[in-house]
Formats: sequence, structure tokens, C-alpha cells
Amino acid sequence: MSTEPGSVVAIAHRAGNSLAGLQTATSLRADIIEADVHGYRGRLEVRHLKTMGPLPWLWDRWELRSARAPRLGLQELLVAAAHSVTFMLDLKGRQRVVGEAVARHLHEFAPGRPVLVCSRYWPALAPLERLPWVRTIRSARTRSELALLLRPASTPTLRREYGFSVHRSLLSTATVTALHQQRPLVMTWPINDPAALASVLPFAAGGTLGVISDEPAILRRLLAGRTEPPQTRN
Repeated sequence: MSTEPGSVVAIAHRAGNSLAGLQTATSLRADIIEADVHGYRGRLEVRHLKTMGPLPWLWDRWELRSARAPRLGLQELLVAAAHSVTFMLDLKGRQRVVGEAVARHLHEFAPGRPVLVCSRYWPALAPLERLPWVRTIRSARTRSELALLLRPASTPTLRREYGFSVHRSLLSTATVTALHQQRPLVMTWPINDPAALASVLPFAAGGTLGVISDEPAILRRLLAGRTEPPQTRN
């Protein structure tokens, strides 16, 4: 992936959470396809919806679905994807064992394939350090999490850390400049309309900007006129 100042990376948000979404994002030639990974009863499931404990439902703020329906597994997703697909796996929850299980899956089912792995629970990223083709991304959704990113001496160093993913509401020019001084890539979400896109594009001036969007129209706009997608470098 290019790390030249001014580079913009198109990231298909949650597109890897279904095989249909994977196919759509692949046809768009999105640079990176994001998928949410949960550890559940010894299995790695790819979904954004959360469980409801003993109740047979999965939920998000505006969605409720039966937990009895088949769920996509990480192994299935990795096997279904073309080798050229670059995933960003977003580890959900607060369990280091999820990172350990993802590392085993990537070693077995995606050896050598460039992959980004991100999480708001940063200890879960440490097990990925042993895979040389994987790069880690620390995410921040709250001001307290962002404050820790801006104080690098306060948290353990991840040798293979490639950048940061920060909610758009937390970003300013000064914040992005400070983050780019640490790592080449700063991602942000949600970027789902032209006004949001226009507000973040200036942040690419000091490094690579990752635009995380649910909207194909936004991704197409970013990719328009590009002859080849950026390549992820190890």
C-alpha cells in the first residue's frame, strides 16, 4: 500500500461480513475489505451483529436477527476470497484469545497474504506480531482511546503496527498530523456521504488516508481514474 503523502485508500466497511458483500466489494476493486470477527464458543464468526447471551437473537442498534441462522466463519471467508483481496479484520470484544485464534487461522488459511488486523482492544493484536505478512492497526472510538494513541510511550509498542483507525468525530488537522508522525496510515470512519468525504480528504496531506465507507458510490469516487489499486507492502 502506498504511504506517500496524499495517498487515499478505499476501504469497504463491513463488506467481508457476507459472501455477497465480499463479491460486491471485489467487483468494485476496493483496496481493502473490512470484516468484523467475533470469537463465539470456540469459533471465529464474521459478523457485526452481537449476541444476546442465552437469548436466540443477534442484534445491533437498528437490527434484530435470529441467532439460529447460519453464520459466516472466518475460515470460510478466507477460503472464498481471491488471493488478491486484502482484508482488514476488526477484532471485536475484549479477549486476547480472539487474536490468538485469528493468528492461527491466518497461518493456516492465508499464509503470506497481506492482511491488516485492527481492534479497540489492543492486547488482542499482540499475537499477530509473529506473522510477518500481517500488519496491525490500533482503533480509537473514544477520546480516552485517542489520548493513548497520542501518547505512544504510554502503551506497548507493536513492531508490525502500520497505522491507526480513528472515528471521524475525533479527528482534526492537528490530531491527524500527530498520528501521521508516528505511523504512515490513518484510517477513519464512517465516510458515507460526499460532505463527510470532503471533510477528511485534506487529512491526506501528511501521509496515507484510509477512507472507510459503507457506500459503493463513495468507494467508486475514490477509485475513479485509478489504473491499479495500491499494493500492501510487507
